[in-house]
Amino acid sequence: MTLKETNNFFESLKNEATNKSEIKIYNRFLQIISELKKRDFSKDEIQLIETELESLNLESNPKNRKKYFRKARNKFESYLKDKFSLTPKGYYTNYGIAIGLNFGVLFGIVLMSSWDRSLGISTGLSIGMIIGLLVGQWMDKKAVSEGRVL
Repeated sequence: MTLKETNNFFESLKNEATNKSEIKIYNRFLQIISELKKRDFSKDEIQLIETELESLNLESNPKNRKKYFRKARNKFESYLKDKFSLTPKGYYTNYGIAIGLNFGVLFGIVLMSSWDRSLGISTGLSIGMIIGLLVGQWMDKKAVSEGRVL
């Protein structure tokens, strides 16, 4: 399935959909496709992307469209991240916050155990989240400057 065919397919799905969350999924797919069209890929890279789109089997008629296309979008985004280092907007911020929260709990339990346990955990969570947010935003800005954001 070519990029143009995929774009037309999701435009038609978007036009016939009534559910707002389903339309959001189609819009995100359309946004990814339009960003890919703007980039300068070699013929081989375009062929790889189109092969991946074909393997997603988008033209099948699933019972739960929203769930099926959300999984397909996630799979396609992870393929683009692995193969071409292209990330969605805010990817590193979300990732940084998640990692920061995990380390924040650990930090709160281990290092702030002399305080009340819940106070130590909540302080650790806050500190971890802030650090993760800052590191993630820095990495997102770096990805934008390198042109790796979809």
